[in-house]
Amino acid sequence: MWFKNPFVPEQASEFASSVDTFYFFMVSVSAFFAILVVTLVAVFAIRYRRRHEHEAGTPVHGALALELTWTLIPLGIAMVMFFWGASIFFAMSKPPSNAMEIYVVGKRWMWKFQHMTGQREINELHVPVGQPVKLLVGSEDVIHSVYIPAFRVKMDAVPGRTTTLWFTPTKTGRYHLFCAEYCGQKHSGMRGTVVVLEPAEFQAWLAGGPATGSMADAGQKLFNDLACATCHRDDASGRGPSLKDVFGSTVTLAGGATVTADDAYLRESIVNPQAKIVEGYAPLMPTFQGLVTEEQLNQLIAYIKAQAGGTPGTAAPATGTPAPGAPAASGTQPSTE
Repeated sequence: MWFKNPFVPEQASEFASSVDTFYFFMVSVSAFFAILVVTLVAVFAIRYRRRHEHEAGTPVHGALALELTWTLIPLGIAMVMFFWGASIFFAMSKPPSNAMEIYVVGKRWMWKFQHMTGQREINELHVPVGQPVKLLVGSEDVIHSVYIPAFRVKMDAVPGRTTTLWFTPTKTGRYHLFCAEYCGQKHSGMRGTVVVLEPAEFQAWLAGGPATGSMADAGQKLFNDLACATCHRDDASGRGPSLKDVFGSTVTLAGGATVTADDAYLRESIVNPQAKIVEGYAPLMPTFQGLVTEEQLNQLIAYIKAQAGGTPGTAAPATGTPAPGAPAASGTQPSTE
């Protein structure tokens, strides 16, 4: 449909058609009223022009019907746009629970991808057609933005945070991926390719990679190397709360407030442990800000997800607010959990 227009990218995701339809509706409405206003201005300027020096117009003291018309019609159109756009926004904001998770890290000037099964890619992302894919996006330096025109999705990569976008590819092929946020002198070169494969081809691609272990495996090794296990014991006997089954659970904080242990909470508890102290534990945990990289944070969070019922190397179900990237904690008192 719209993709036949040379000024519009190909449609290759479930979102593409609805986004394009809404976009062209807004363009059409805007064009209609722009032409209408310009035409009426020209017609009225000619028809009601002053024909001689002493001519004066007839004063108008009120036109309630006219005022209601030009108020209610635009209001109705604006409400249609608002609710239509909101419905698309909310659909694009809530990834399904069966979405395949892939971690994305932006770094000047490249994109780094890591699958839950451990495969790593730079500036190229392989995904299966027909499978919902959830990208957990972070940045190692400045603000970047993941933009895939053919899928009609875009999300900022913000330092210190993990943002989320998702899509379901509908066509196999190779599609452009760009950074849509100016990030420095080589910003225009920060681009990549999304390769959409048939499911069998995708599984063959996964099997053809080096056996480096899953992200959860790497996270477990890092968890032990950082001595996190000395405080975060499964039997809850350590100085920090147990991280077993914590992901997706409701955590009670000091003071009685509660929070869902999602990706954002876990990340914050690693890089800023004093922000949310778990009830019954002292604020002893040191910060790991700057001590672990963005990719290591992703590996730690993958390990914690695996302990909460997810299988290492598979997409963990999305729980809580989608904002990934944080790990467990370390060998002092954590505010995690």
